[in-house]
Amino acid sequence: MRSVLALILGGGRGTRLFPLTKARSKPAVPVAGKYRLIDIPISNCINSELHNIYVLTQFLSVSLHRHIANTYKFDMFSKGFVEVLAAQQTNESADWYQGTADAVRQNLSYIERENPDEVLILSGDQLYRMDFRHLFETHRATRADITLAAIPVPEKDTSGFGLLSMDAQSRVTGFVEKPKTPEERQPYHTSAEWIERRGIACNGRHYLANMGIYLFKTSVLLEVLHAKPLATDFGKEVFPRNYKSKTISAHLFDGYWEDLGTIKSYHEASLALAGPNPPFDFFAPDGVIYTRMRNLPASRINGVAMAQSIVADGCVIGPDSRVERSLIGVRSRIGVSCTVRDTIIIGSDKFETDAQRAENRKVGRPDLNVGDGSVIERAILDKDCRVGRGVKLINQNNTLEADGPNGSYHIRDGIICVPRSAIIPDGAVV
Repeated sequence: MRSVLALILGGGRGTRLFPLTKARSKPAVPVAGKYRLIDIPISNCINSELHNIYVLTQFLSVSLHRHIANTYKFDMFSKGFVEVLAAQQTNESADWYQGTADAVRQNLSYIERENPDEVLILSGDQLYRMDFRHLFETHRATRADITLAAIPVPEKDTSGFGLLSMDAQSRVTGFVEKPKTPEERQPYHTSAEWIERRGIACNGRHYLANMGIYLFKTSVLLEVLHAKPLATDFGKEVFPRNYKSKTISAHLFDGYWEDLGTIKSYHEASLALAGPNPPFDFFAPDGVIYTRMRNLPASRINGVAMAQSIVADGCVIGPDSRVERSLIGVRSRIGVSCTVRDTIIIGSDKFETDAQRAENRKVGRPDLNVGDGSVIERAILDKDCRVGRGVKLINQNNTLEADGPNGSYHIRDGIICVPRSAIIPDGAVV
């Protein structure tokens, strides 16, 4: 594994995750109360004994860079690293990344400098736990030029994924990107027998979805990225152009895997973590997910009715409040007699002092984060937001899409999103 270089793609502008990506890149979006999305692929690499990692990003990368610099420090003898490669003008290119393949091509000089035998390419906005050593076993056993990870999905989910077909030796024989019609999907229907021969229960999942996890021989990666016309995307161009001339194999995966690319998927996956049997378990002893160490006190919870919820470090929840099916992030403060239901509160970067709270009252500014007597349902409150007293964020009109005055809130897929540092005044009703 020392001969492998990992590249984690930070993605584009993250418009589908707005307003969570209003002031940060997608990989820097907080998840599960105390982590960030980038912690998932980096932790999977570390647990797989992969210690040479580049993170490619181009939008709002300051907080991501700070998080990585403060979190991932290998000892001086290991020669491991986790570094951010932000998009920049060079003698070869002055453009933004045009796609996944273009992002890698613009950073080929770093790959060549490391001179790895293989390059592992990952996405920075997915929630999953994978031991990449199993992927490497498949790659080497099949003597593949390229190996990609695939997961069985039911037909109803196929429109959001690239699909692939394979022969008896697990060699890829065809690709289609996000098919919309039954006619487009039909050639990619895979028999239950084929799937179950590989030790995976079919359970009605007859289509193999591309997970966005690719392992290349370095020489092959350089060849396909230099080929004319230059490809900008792996799924749409590189693989369809090369599967007949290159040996492209697939490694089947059957664990939990969720693409957190939209507000709806982010909200649903986050709340599922707080359930009695979460599909992805941060408490698992194997495959630990790492993040930044914080010197925070234990949370203080006084007379609170709580069900199916997660509360991170440094939180204070006032008496007579109710928290149901919610995720409460670091340094969150919830007042007296509040109701928080089906909600993610990302938390705060700092604690407020008594003097600062007194100053808030003088200028009519709510305290961090949720004031007394407020009701919050089906919402996402971003970091350092201030929701006043007696506020009702309940989407009373069942609106699917809307934007509040001065960007104070946004509704996406029926979910109320309060942006970072936004203020909702006392008594407001949404």
